[in-house]
Amino acid sequence: MRTRLLPLLIILMAGVLLALGFPLAGRIATHEQQKVVVDRIDDTARFASLAQYVTSRDRDGDSAEDERLYTLGEELHRYHDLYDIKAGVYYRDRKPMAAAPGGWAAAADGTEGGLAFDEALAGRRSHDPPQVYPWQRGRLTVASPVVRDGDVVAVVVTDSPTGQMRSRILEGWLLLAAGIAAAMLLAVAAAYRLTGWVLRPVRDLDKATHDISTGAMASRVAVAGGPPELRRLAHSFNDMADNVQDVLDQQRAFVADASHQLRNPLSALLLRIELLALELPDGNEEVASVRTEGKRLAHVLDDLLDLALAEHAAADLRLADVAEIAAERAAAWRPVADDKGVELTVAGAAAATGWADPVALSSALDAVIDNAVKFTPAGEAVRVSTQARGASVRIVVADGGPGLTAEELDRVGDRFWRSSRHQNVKGSGLGLSITRALLAAGGASIAYEQNSPHGLRVTITVPRNAPE
Repeated sequence: MRTRLLPLLIILMAGVLLALGFPLAGRIATHEQQKVVVDRIDDTARFASLAQYVTSRDRDGDSAEDERLYTLGEELHRYHDLYDIKAGVYYRDRKPMAAAPGGWAAAADGTEGGLAFDEALAGRRSHDPPQVYPWQRGRLTVASPVVRDGDVVAVVVTDSPTGQMRSRILEGWLLLAAGIAAAMLLAVAAAYRLTGWVLRPVRDLDKATHDISTGAMASRVAVAGGPPELRRLAHSFNDMADNVQDVLDQQRAFVADASHQLRNPLSALLLRIELLALELPDGNEEVASVRTEGKRLAHVLDDLLDLALAEHAAADLRLADVAEIAAERAAAWRPVADDKGVELTVAGAAAATGWADPVALSSALDAVIDNAVKFTPAGEAVRVSTQARGASVRIVVADGGPGLTAEELDRVGDRFWRSSRHQNVKGSGLGLSITRALLAAGGASIAYEQNSPHGLRVTITVPRNAPE
């Protein structure tokens, strides 16, 4: 769930940061350009103050005016040499009064500089130039009017390069990007912790649910951390699990008690049948039928008692050689297989340790191998193999019998269930249920699948790691 929730939170936070970052980037660019424009306005105002008395083209040898014109020209050249900014003072007809560098003419009509010049002629400072971004190589043109006796007699024009300004904008953007990246990392870390805090109770609940579904009825959810709603859910789940376990314990106790109480009268009944058979001729079919049904009922009661004990008893887990146990049980069933004409072989790892209850694992293997040999016809083979894979050890019992259909595989292991094709084979339908209960108590599991080319493949999985 975290892999789905975390990207959603990251995308949401990234969208918020980008939504804030783009306007900030625009403000940085605007601020840097505005500083340049304000500086140029101050410069043009200073040149206008110098030029407002140098307005006559026919000076008639006015030495004072010549001196002011010379001073203006020197200031413009010094300004250009120092800042590499073109500057000039122009009469209303765009003829130069003084310009630096020499020969630089005011912008032509229709251009950005021409529009600034026309606005200054109208007595207004030129409008702010269009925004220049780091990937553009434009120049900034600012014009201010030279006013004398209330009339605009000339215009001061500056034409500035934008390289330094674009560099400062780019630096500001890089700092902003670094800040956004740092904020994004912090947001991701916070989202990771937040999702972990929210989902930890969900994972605990999922694990407890899985454990209970596999037979570990004692599994519970640790009520710690997480939102209050999930803590209440954990409390409710534990209460529900306690009630279910109480009901199951009562059911198991009832089955065990009923099986035990019925066992004694049934034994007495079988004994009376045997005594009655002594009074009847040998080979009486009715007595033989009653004796068979009585023994079958006794076998069912024994299986019910074994199932109740298997579901109730705690497993004696220890580190055991699973491969050795599998080989030992296969050797114990080999005479039965040989007597039926079935080949029983052992393969796989010679040694593979895992955490299991040796007695319960042996009983489970007995039930599985017994079924495999029972349903495998003469001339076919039963193969028992052990493999250690990752955190588990697998015992695979593959037979060459008729196998089960896909529908039957879904029901195999249910209590009292037997395939309709095998009703004539001896059994109560509780053997695999007992096996599953024995394995689940120790954290192991059992699975069924079709064997190729025919038959049934039963896989018992034993954990290699110590139980929690």
